[in-house]
Amino acid sequence: MPTTTATSTRNRFRRGAALTALALIAPIACGRAPDPPDAPPTAPPNIVLIYVDDLGYGDVGAYGAVADLTPNIDRLAAAGLRFTDAHSSAATCTPSRYALLTGSYAFRRNADILPGDAPLLIPPTSRTLADLLGDAGYATGIVGKWHLGLGDGDVDWNGAIAPGPLELGFDDVFLIPATGDRVPTVYLEGNRVVDLDPADPITISYGDPIDDAPTGRSHPELLRQPADDQHSDTIVDGISRIGYMAGGEGARWRDQEMADVLLDRAVRFLDDHQADPFFLFFSFHDIHVPRVPHDRFVGRTGMGSRGDAIAQMDWVTGELINALRTRGLDERTLVLFTSDNGPVLDDGYGDDAVEALGTHQPSGPFRGGKYSAYEAGTRVPTIASWPGTITARTSDALVSQVDLLASLARLADVPLGPGDAPDSADLLDAWLGQSDQGRQELIEESFTLALRRGRWKYIRADAADAQTWIADDKGIESGLLDVDQLFDLEQDAQERDNVADRRPEVVNELRTALQRMVDAAGTRPGFEGSD
Repeated sequence: MPTTTATSTRNRFRRGAALTALALIAPIACGRAPDPPDAPPTAPPNIVLIYVDDLGYGDVGAYGAVADLTPNIDRLAAAGLRFTDAHSSAATCTPSRYALLTGSYAFRRNADILPGDAPLLIPPTSRTLADLLGDAGYATGIVGKWHLGLGDGDVDWNGAIAPGPLELGFDDVFLIPATGDRVPTVYLEGNRVVDLDPADPITISYGDPIDDAPTGRSHPELLRQPADDQHSDTIVDGISRIGYMAGGEGARWRDQEMADVLLDRAVRFLDDHQADPFFLFFSFHDIHVPRVPHDRFVGRTGMGSRGDAIAQMDWVTGELINALRTRGLDERTLVLFTSDNGPVLDDGYGDDAVEALGTHQPSGPFRGGKYSAYEAGTRVPTIASWPGTITARTSDALVSQVDLLASLARLADVPLGPGDAPDSADLLDAWLGQSDQGRQELIEESFTLALRRGRWKYIRADAADAQTWIADDKGIESGLLDVDQLFDLEQDAQERDNVADRRPEVVNELRTALQRMVDAAGTRPGFEGSD
């Protein structure tokens, strides 16, 4: 895959400088004794981060799902480390991805769900997870959904698009620019649209229509799935999207082929880097809307398109794990499997997700879902697997994706600079199952902020203007109220009994602690400064 000249030169230098030292240090960082002096050096572990979109705590068999939707993921959990209190960094996708890659809570950058033509959210001067692992000698790749913005605010989709992931430490890039329900509906390889015909240039508008092409609003009879008004602009592959797109006909994706295309690119990355230590960020589109699984999976679950998309996602996960195994890479690879936020059923398309749900409970035993301040907004299925190193067990440690940067920094023996990763805690021992000690405090971010500390969950009083939108349009309780909420999760995991008026001293303590964390430039010990 193409890289910029500067990026390629930088990565060759940093790998050559770091690889030998890292190979000797990695066993110590993982809690194992180093090899004897006369033994060949142990290679650093590869890292594969499998990031599912909108997968709920209760969508996975290993987390209590009754339906047999996820046999491959269940096997991964049975042989690895299954977390019961692991969290995405936020209850929506863009903020979660921002925090994961930067080690900074997304509210510090006012990050919200981005439109499809947004500029790059992460400053290229930031030291991302990909930068850090690249500095340690890793080949770094991303395959799948991005949704962190591209360019500097006025993207020409017909040329080189920068800045983007190449400027954030990724060597190999194959992207869905934003989301499947937003234009442009094209793939990016490196920094260019794949299969674009220069004679058929792309034009994008998130304002007025570009031409008189049919839309979901004007021609609903052309749609494979009915859509709400927000998702009723340009029709691509029988699905109407958010935003208007003209041109680029030969570059437009086919939804049913997406899972196979992304899997193929991920396996190609593994093949290209079998001799390297590598970091692969495999960022699913499934099970985000529009849910259009391949014909192989249509009707498989009896739970409509959402259930079939989960089955497809599970199959892809199994194929990726098998690819590691058949190449002899599994015992040299740390696999982290998780989701960007909690579940949502009706998210803009009529795909029978609600009607075909049956007794399945996507949020498991928790209240809320995607967008929500309640636990199901961020408490997500999370599994760590490293055959021969991680012992099969369950962990109740409180961990967050915002901590992956600092934790993997220690695994790769790369020091954090004073301005890196403002909120990322080094919890490597917890991530590898060598300790049950997780975070003492954790901010849960949605349309408001909540603070976890011990048994207590405090949700800050906030304007409730988003409550009606989420409850009415999405069928999810946002958790936004104009009064403080306090829950004892040991006694009330469902967050039904607000004890704020009975424990005012706890509310005051947590409200003060949360505000102190918000006002600080960062919460990581040793962090100095901010963006």
